[in-house]
Amino acid sequence: MTPIPLNDLGRRTSPFREQLTAAADAVVQSGYFVLGPAVAKFENEFAAYCGAEHCIGVANGTDALEIALKSVGVSPGDQVALCANAAMYGTSAVLASGATPRYVDIESSRSTMDPAELERIANDCGSLRAVIVTHLYGQMADMDKLSACAARHGLAVIEDCAQAHGAIDSRGRRAGSIGDVAAFSFYPTKNLGAIGDGGAVVTRSEQIATLARQYRQYGWTSKYDNRLAGGRNSRLDEIQASFLSIMLPSLDTWNQRRRQIAARYSHEIRNPRIDIHACEGIDYVAHLYVVRSRDRDALKAHLASCGVASDIHYPIPDHRQACHQGRFDHTDLNATERDAATVLTLPCFPELTDDEVSHVIDACNLF
Repeated sequence: MTPIPLNDLGRRTSPFREQLTAAADAVVQSGYFVLGPAVAKFENEFAAYCGAEHCIGVANGTDALEIALKSVGVSPGDQVALCANAAMYGTSAVLASGATPRYVDIESSRSTMDPAELERIANDCGSLRAVIVTHLYGQMADMDKLSACAARHGLAVIEDCAQAHGAIDSRGRRAGSIGDVAAFSFYPTKNLGAIGDGGAVVTRSEQIATLARQYRQYGWTSKYDNRLAGGRNSRLDEIQASFLSIMLPSLDTWNQRRRQIAARYSHEIRNPRIDIHACEGIDYVAHLYVVRSRDRDALKAHLASCGVASDIHYPIPDHRQACHQGRFDHTDLNATERDAATVLTLPCFPELTDDEVSHVIDACNLF
């Protein structure tokens, strides 16, 4: 069998090639390339899809997080609670905002923030201003408990939805519509991906939306009138917005196919050396299908020998990154570090064929 990739973006875009080419040509012909009608159209469509009133297109997901933080009032001297198992994206935004990250351990069953740990840290930290809740691997965090904790302590809630486009919780709320503000990435490998970089801030709040629009464009109150410190030059462009509008109607179908693949893995991988991901339901959109193994390196090598690509999401927790120069050496995150040492991602994208899924399963069971 032809080697099975972790993802294949060529398969994703192939059915849309004529539409995408026509959309790009229409933008070129229009002569309107930045913050034009295509961006406004996608912003309206994506806000409606998420169940929120406002969507503000920005350049990428990390900018979306930074702008979201600033828009809820995070400033230098504040602390922001977040998990340390998502490759520094949230941490980078916190540091760019001039704030300090305060790391919270995860629930082992979800790999998302542990509400009990957030409560403990909030009780201990007087300068905590906000919490970034990351819906990791496409699995929504426990927003009811986390939101209740945030409300008790007066914390703004930022949802990091970069891996959870279209996920729906048990109360029928889409990811991005629950917290005070949400950040999305449209990096090409995301469940809804552009053909390049892109991101968005989503919120129900008119005030937050107004600030986010200012922060994405220099801090302008009006053109060339800069009254808001900390602004950025971060805008979703017209071509990427056009591409996203074309692909948005397929998102729910893609997510359902991801869930089908994940369900097969969960039910058919039977190997005592591999701990499977058992999450199912509409609150999981299977952005990544992650297994755990104490023999991860051997498993990864075995899969490669079987023609199956895999990857590690993510090998180094944020608090152990060398860029901090030991600043967080005394931070203990046992569940986070256990995941970092054992997680391995299997191929899980909508265009995988049933035969390819079977091959991945067989390879895992042969380990």
